[in-house]
Amino acid sequence: MCGGPFRYWVAAHGFGAVWLVNYLQPTGGHISTEPRINDRIRVPEVRLVGPAGEQVGIVRIEDALRLAREAELDLVEVAPMARPPVAKLMDYGKFKYENAQKARESRRNQTNTVIKEMKLRPKIDSHDYETKKGHVVRFLKAGDKVKITIMFRGREQSRPELGYNLLKRLASDVDEFGFVESAPKQDGRNMLMVLGPLKKKTEARAEIKAERDRRAAERLADAQAERTEQADRRAQAAAQPATKKRRGPADNLDPDIDLS
Repeated sequence: MCGGPFRYWVAAHGFGAVWLVNYLQPTGGHISTEPRINDRIRVPEVRLVGPAGEQVGIVRIEDALRLAREAELDLVEVAPMARPPVAKLMDYGKFKYENAQKARESRRNQTNTVIKEMKLRPKIDSHDYETKKGHVVRFLKAGDKVKITIMFRGREQSRPELGYNLLKRLASDVDEFGFVESAPKQDGRNMLMVLGPLKKKTEARAEIKAERDRRAAERLADAQAERTEQADRRAQAAAQPATKKRRGPADNLDPDIDLS
């Protein structure tokens, strides 16, 4: 229909013919990933599985639908490519809800690999070294990998042992929290090493949350103890009898007398 004569016909009939051609073009529809259920199952017979997983056998589709209605359940096609297709009796709404909950929990527990980077110089002073080591420890305790980069400049490139020894020292100082995942290697002007955490991301997050909750509980307990102590002091002050002020000689003088 799309040969030479048809093109001449389209040119002769104008926009109406163009609309007709577009209307007749096949269009792709949305392919559903949902299994077929109940009356949407269009096969003569199915291999039926009961709600508890028991094998019922091969039954006609009419009988399978009747059993589903009697049990107030859905007939769900779970293996459409089998011969005959496998269908199961289940509460499809509950099944979808439980699957959604499992998927949400799986996404929540999924850990994304994060690589932090720390850059050092071969002749770094002790104060800067301790500061950067503290950052590396914090990253490892949070469950993140750390890429250590030693940057060589000028004549430092002829002394790669300086960077290697510095990396060995750092790995030894943080071995309580991480391990050497990638040994030191030269990469152009830099020397690289990757440290991996000893604890997984989920474990690190759980420990951080537990520590945060512990500190919050301590602050709450301290505040409660301080309020209790203040209340006790006020109660003790209220329970003591009021002391009468002793009058002195000046209290007997007439305030209108001029003593100057």
